[in-house]
Amino acid sequence: MTGTYLPDAFATHKVEAMVELLGLDPLDAEQWDFLQSKTTQDLQAAPGSGKTTLIGLKLALMADAWTSATCGVCVLSHTNTAKNEITARVAALAAGRSLLRYPHFIGTIQSFVHTFLALPAVRARGVEVRSVDDAAFETAAIRLLQHPDYSTLRSFVERQRDGTGIVTGATFVYKDGELVVTGSTREPPFRADTASGKQLSHLKRTLARRGVFRYQDMYAIAQQYLAQHPGIVPAVSARFPFVLLDEMQDTSATQHELLDRVFASSPTVVQRVGDTNQGIYSDADAVSGPASFPLSGAAELPVSRRFGPQIAALASRLAVRRPQQVHGGGPDGQVAVLLFDEDTATDVVPTFERMAAVSVPEDVLLERPPRVLGARQGRGNSPAYPQSISCYVPGYTPPGRPMAHRVLVDAARAAGTLWSSGADGHGAATELWNALRASFVPLTGEGLPALARLERSAATPGGRVRILLRELLTHGATFDEASWSMMTEQLTLQMKLLADRPLKAVGLEFTPAAAEVAAAAGGVSRSSAAVPAVRSVPGTIQSAKGETHAATLILECLEKTGKKFDVSEALRMVAEVSDPQQELKSVRAAVQLVFVGVTRPTHLLVLAAHRDRGKRYAEAMIDAGWDVRDLTEH
Repeated sequence: MTGTYLPDAFATHKVEAMVELLGLDPLDAEQWDFLQSKTTQDLQAAPGSGKTTLIGLKLALMADAWTSATCGVCVLSHTNTAKNEITARVAALAAGRSLLRYPHFIGTIQSFVHTFLALPAVRARGVEVRSVDDAAFETAAIRLLQHPDYSTLRSFVERQRDGTGIVTGATFVYKDGELVVTGSTREPPFRADTASGKQLSHLKRTLARRGVFRYQDMYAIAQQYLAQHPGIVPAVSARFPFVLLDEMQDTSATQHELLDRVFASSPTVVQRVGDTNQGIYSDADAVSGPASFPLSGAAELPVSRRFGPQIAALASRLAVRRPQQVHGGGPDGQVAVLLFDEDTATDVVPTFERMAAVSVPEDVLLERPPRVLGARQGRGNSPAYPQSISCYVPGYTPPGRPMAHRVLVDAARAAGTLWSSGADGHGAATELWNALRASFVPLTGEGLPALARLERSAATPGGRVRILLRELLTHGATFDEASWSMMTEQLTLQMKLLADRPLKAVGLEFTPAAAEVAAAAGGVSRSSAAVPAVRSVPGTIQSAKGETHAATLILECLEKTGKKFDVSEALRMVAEVSDPQQELKSVRAAVQLVFVGVTRPTHLLVLAAHRDRGKRYAEAMIDAGWDVRDLTEH
C-alpha cells in the first residue's frame, strides 16, 4: 500500500486522539495489535467484543491519512446489517465520510460482485438489468411458465409436489466455461437434454435476456466474466490495495473463490474479521483448506463488552465449531428459562416482555427493543411440538414471504411492526412491496418492477406508490376498517396507473388483527395483564445476526432433521458439561444457531423450553444462578 496513505496513520498519539474524539473505552493489547497491523491477517472476535467499533476506528484513521485519489479501501461484509453499521460509524466523522465515495467501496460481498463483475458482464451483452431478486424472479418465472412454449415443462411440474420450485429456483452455475441451468438447492429431476430440461433452460435464459436474475446467478456470471476477461483481476486489485472482510465466517465457498481469484495473488492487504462460532449459513463449512477461517495463529478478541459473566459463561459452553472462552466485560445480565406446555406456549412472549420491563431500565429498552427469536418461522408437517415461532405467536407471518399473507392488511401489519422497531427498515419496505406486487397482478405483459426501480418523483405513479408505501409502513399496524378501505382505493388507482394495463387485485379485504381476534375470543386472559410499554419484535435468529438487544428471548424450535429441539439440546449440553465436538452434526448445527441468539442481549437472556424436556435440567440451571420459571404452575 506504499503511497496510498501516510505511514503514521496508526501512530499511538493519533489512535489515542481518535479514541478520545469518539468517546471509546481504552483499547486493550489485542485491539492495539489489530488496529496497527498493516499486513494480511485474520482476527477471531467474540460476540460483542467491539469488532465493529474497532473496524470503524481503523477505517477512520486510515481515511484521515489516505493520500491516493485513484486507489481506495474496500470493506466487505456478508449482511446489510453489518454493512450499515460500519457505514454509520465511518460517516460520523468528516474524514470517515470520504470512504463513502470514490475511490473507496463499502458494501456486501453480493454488491461488490454486482458492481465490479456481474453487472458489467451483463451490460456488455446489451442486457438492461431489471431486477436481481429471488422473489421478483419467482413471480416472473411463474408468469412465463404459462406461455405455450413451456407446455411440457408446465405439465411436468404440475404433477410434482412443490413442482413450481423447479422453475422458481432455476439458477445459473458456471461449469466448463459455460453458464448451466440448475436448481437453487438441488438438480432438476430431469436431464438437460430432455424436453423439460430444454424448456427450463430456455425459460431461464429468456428471463436473463429480459434482465431478471436470481441473486446466485450473479456469482456464476462473475466467474465466467473473470475467465473470459483476465485483465479484470489486476484492474480491480490495483483499485483496492486494502481489503477488509467482515463477518468472514459466513463467506460461502463461491464468494471466497471469487474474492480469492481477485485479491489472493496480488499485493493487496486482506484482513479478515469474524467469529467462526457464528457461521450459521448452510455452506459455511465448505470453506476449507487455505481459505478456512480463522487461519492458525490468528489474532483474537476474547472479551465481550456487550454482556456480563453469566451470559458469557453460557456462550462459552455453546461454542460448537471452535472452542472459545468468552469473557464477559459488559453489564451484569440475567439468564432465565421459561418452561411451558401446549396450553401455556402463548404465555411465553408476554411473560418475557413483563420480565424485561421489570429487570431492564426503560431507557435501555426504548433504545434497543426486546427481541423474540426462533430458528424456524412457520409450522411444517411434523406432529412434533413446538416447531416454530408461529407456535408461540398466533398470527405470526414470516417477513419476506408475501404469499404467506392471506390478505394484504396482514402483510402491512407485519411490515409496519418491523419498520417501527427500527430493526430492518429496508427489509420491511421490500417485504411490503413484494406483498403489493403479489396483490396487484398485471393480466398481460411483464410484472411490476422491483422496489429499487420505482420512480421517486411525486408527479409519477411510481412516486405516488412510494408515498402510499410509506403510509402503509408508518400506520400499517394501526389501520381500522374505514381507513383501510380508503387506502386500498388509492392503492388500486395508483397501481393501475403504474402497471398501465389491466390488473387483478386479490386479498385486499380487511381482517381484524390476530390480537383483536384473540381478545374477542377471551384468549388473552392471563397474558394481557400488565402489558409493558415496550413490546417485543419477533423474527428469526438468522435475521438478528450482528444486532444488540436489551433483552432477547430464544424460542425452542424443531431443528432441521425434525428429530430434536434446539433449546433443549443446548440446555442438555450445559447441564451435562458435554464436549461440543462429540455431539451429532445435527445437534451442533442447531446449537450453533442458539449461540448466535444468546449472544445478542446486554441485560436479559431468556430461553423457552417445553416442560417435558427442560424440567430435568432445572436444578443445574438454578445452581448456575439462572432464574427458572414453570409457566404451567402459575
